[in-house]
Order: sequence, then C-alpha cells, then structure tokens
Amino acid sequence: MAGTSNGGDAKSATAARIYDYYLGGTHNFPADREAAEAMLRVFPGVPELARTNRAFLRRAVRYLAASGVRQFLDIGSGIPTEGNVHEIVQQVAPGARVVYVDIDPVAVAESLELLEGNELATAIMGDLLEPQAILSHPQVKELLDFDQPIGLLLAAVLHFVPDDEAAYEAVGQLRAALAPGSYVVASHATADNVDHDQDDLDVAHDTYRQKTATPLGLRSRSQFERFFTGLELVEPGLVWLPLWRPAPDDPQHFIDAPERSSGLAAVGRAL
Repeated sequence: MAGTSNGGDAKSATAARIYDYYLGGTHNFPADREAAEAMLRVFPGVPELARTNRAFLRRAVRYLAASGVRQFLDIGSGIPTEGNVHEIVQQVAPGARVVYVDIDPVAVAESLELLEGNELATAIMGDLLEPQAILSHPQVKELLDFDQPIGLLLAAVLHFVPDDEAAYEAVGQLRAALAPGSYVVASHATADNVDHDQDDLDVAHDTYRQKTATPLGLRSRSQFERFFTGLELVEPGLVWLPLWRPAPDDPQHFIDAPERSSGLAAVGRAL
C-alpha cells in the first residue's frame, strides 16, 4: 500500500504494487517484482505479513460497519484485491459510502475499474502528506459527510512516512476533520520484540529507498501509539496484528508467535 511518494512513476516500484505481488496479484511490473524479491531474500515471511494485515483490515471494517459507521476514507488503499472495504461494508449496509485514496496511478485506475457502476464508492489520487488536498477533493466532499462518523483507514501506510513530524501532523489534520463517533483504524510495521539482525533491517530500508518511490520507516509501539492519543482504543487495544479480534476464517500465520508478524494494529474511537 502506498499513501505517499517521493515522485516515482508507473515504471518505478511502488509499495502498492509490491504489496499486490505479495498477495499473489497480477497488477505489478518487473521493477515491483525485483524489489519484492530483494525483500524476500531477507524477510521470506513478508507475504504472510501482507495477508495477515489484510485480514486485520477486513475484521476492523466489519467491526466499524457493525458499530453503525456508514462512511469510510481508506488512505493508502493499494491495488484492489479480494475483500475490499466497499464489498464488506455494503454487504452490511448497502448505502455505505467509501472513498479509496492512493498515490499510485495504477492502484487508482484498477480501483475505478472495479467500482464502475457503484455510485457509492470511488477512488482518487492523493498523498497522505497532503491531507487538506484529500479532505477538500470534490469527490471526497461529494460522497462523505464530515458532520457524521467516518472510518479513517490507515492500514500499512504510516510506515511509508518515515518522518515522524510529518506523519503525526498529517494524521492530526485528518483526525481534526472527523466528527465524534468516528474511528481510526491503523496498522504499522515494527521491529519491536523481533529478532531481526540490524543488517537485515538496513537492507529492508535500503530496498525501499533505492528501488521504490516509497521510503520505509519502522516505528516502535510507543511511537505508533501516539497516532491514537486522545482516542478511545477499542478492545483489545494496541496489539500484534493477529491478536486484534481474530476470526475463524483468518490466515493462521503467526498464530503461535504473534510478535513474528512484525505488525502492530489498533482501532480508536473519537469521543
């Protein structure tokens, strides 16, 4: 997934298309596959992490829909894949509205093709680092009513904004636009409690910096928790990805060692 970029084009590797490759998709280019394979040589479990993250997003979206949320803003939405946000929420509430946001033109184009004929969902180009441009986008304003609760989805996107100040500021502006009763859903890659060699972590950082338009920056649990300051965390709080309200149909990766998922997840409610 990708929500921010340093200016790559469709021929450059992007996080969205690398993620698509890990999920077994076909919407990726040689540069994406090359970068993905470079990561796999160091972290062979990345595809399992991608599937585990996707499963968390589905669970969180179901929870929000069951809690009465009928509007969703998915930033860093990536390439469409099975179990998209609009498919999940519109099964619960046919009138629910969804806006997907990504900086990758391929991700946006594929999303628009998938959404053809669905007047309650759309996809736009947008950069997480330009939150006001997202919030003021005509299609966002047309579909979403910010006077009513919204589900802000930031799944596996914040670690592509390595600058802490920029990341906290961007999320702060997005949160400020949300009405009480809104939710923030986020997941984040971390090196906490994981026995990775520092050289391997350096390779991961270098791979994204050199081969993609989306730099990578891991954060600790306390750094990730800052994104939820002032929100009421939904049980079970901030946990490893597989531990956030697991469901019977989830992938069973990391079930015996959740910390090996290298991913943290949380859902917070605006009061």
